[in-house]
Amino acid sequence: MSETELKHDSSNMDVPVLIRQDTQPALPTYHRRFGNPAPLGVFSFGAPVFMLSMFMVGTDGVTTTNVIVGMALICGGFGQFCAGMWEMACGNTFGATLFGLFSTFWGSYGLIFIPGTGILAAYEATPETAAQLHNAIGIYLITWFILGVLLTLGALRTSVAMLSLAIMICSTILVLAVSEFTQKVSVTKAAGAMGIVTALLTFYVGAASLYTEDNTIFTLPTGPFARKGEHGHHGHQA
Repeated sequence: MSETELKHDSSNMDVPVLIRQDTQPALPTYHRRFGNPAPLGVFSFGAPVFMLSMFMVGTDGVTTTNVIVGMALICGGFGQFCAGMWEMACGNTFGATLFGLFSTFWGSYGLIFIPGTGILAAYEATPETAAQLHNAIGIYLITWFILGVLLTLGALRTSVAMLSLAIMICSTILVLAVSEFTQKVSVTKAAGAMGIVTALLTFYVGAASLYTEDNTIFTLPTGPFARKGEHGHHGHQA
């Protein structure tokens, strides 16, 4: 709403001057900015890793592990996909690639065990194809091991916590692939134990990203690496 006042020009008393005055100020302008999607992506990865690893070490005698499918598809797949797309919007290419890739890892891994996809049924058709299932999953995991190594090389200047997590992820995937090729219970349990360590480290990194001075009374150290340009020049270079 506004009102119009009539004022007279000092040079000409007969000419009215219209002056607009706002009786209600405009609404405040809010500058939108994205939050940090990293905690969502990291936690979405760690939760299914922890659950699957607990099954692999034989916790409470659980041998039927189909419950991991829901966790893999929704938490690991959808959760990380959302985090990856938000990382892209924030301009973080590494985070977007990391979460985006591993969202497809969990999504594709979960699809293997859904009967409607026919993937398992194709291998169970004959004894010959049934024997190929574990080797096929092993090759699948080796593929992800290679991608994990490439991502690890991209994390060399992030932080001690992030680099350690990337190394543990690669190591766990590699041992898990070996367990598929060898079908040895001891190797499977070793992969599960490494997965538990990886999951706990994942929870730490996620908590470190979430706990800031704005919302908690303490923060968690991650050991960030010094990057180029952070230290000033002092006249010469060593």
